[in-house]
Amino acid sequence: MTSFYDEVEIEDMEWNEDLDAFTYPCPCGDKFVIQLDDLKEGEEIARCPSCSLIIRVIYDVEDYLDDDDEELELTNLTNLSIKAQ
Repeated sequence: MTSFYDEVEIEDMEWNEDLDAFTYPCPCGDKFVIQLDDLKEGEEIARCPSCSLIIRVIYDVEDYLDDDDEELELTNLTNLSIKAQ
């Protein structure tokens, strides 16, 4: 079982365009980081690069899918249902 330092709403995190990631202050003085691509894949753990702490990011994965991602997901689901028949 994973032990989180905290659970943080994505709205409480700061967007860092240079990193293409959301960040949140860590008590060690550095910042927790979670990449946008990781969010799109359903990842919910932000890690601090300077210590062992992790936080759980609370967000709706559908809010971070691109239109292309949604179309691809729909195509994959359609292909699966066709193969199942």
